[in-house]
Amino acid sequence: MNKRERYRQSTDLEKIQSQWNKLSGLHSRKEWAAAIVRAATAAEIATNFAIRREFASRSQFDCDFVDSLLTWANGIDGKINRLLIPLCKGFTRKQQELRHLKACAGRINKERNAVVHRGEFRNEAESQATIRDAETFVKGLVKLYDPKFTLVEK
Repeated sequence: MNKRERYRQSTDLEKIQSQWNKLSGLHSRKEWAAAIVRAATAAEIATNFAIRREFASRSQFDCDFVDSLLTWANGIDGKINRLLIPLCKGFTRKQQELRHLKACAGRINKERNAVVHRGEFRNEAESQATIRDAETFVKGLVKLYDPKFTLVEK
């Protein structure tokens, strides 16, 4: 099995770690913009993980249907606003945490879009700020569903 196939078959948590490993390497090679894209990807995968957990705990929808909703929601902002926040309605602790994390997600998404959609470059400080936001977001969101989760720093 090649690397791509192994990645496709990985769990969301394994994919988050893989993205984190990749962004660490990119950042160390001073590829600031690419590191931002990987940080944003890790954050979006964390959102997928949370949404999948919410659906699994409260419905019997199959994986293909939930995946179609993730595609429909389109991006971290859509996934948070169209799926995760409505799914967490009535769960005070989750809603409070999501309010805090939504601000991080907004900053991550803004930086990612500047790089991806406008071709902008980023410097080390901007990259580090986005990576910090992504780390806060990923750890905060995933720990709501898996309290033992950690990101292994490479």
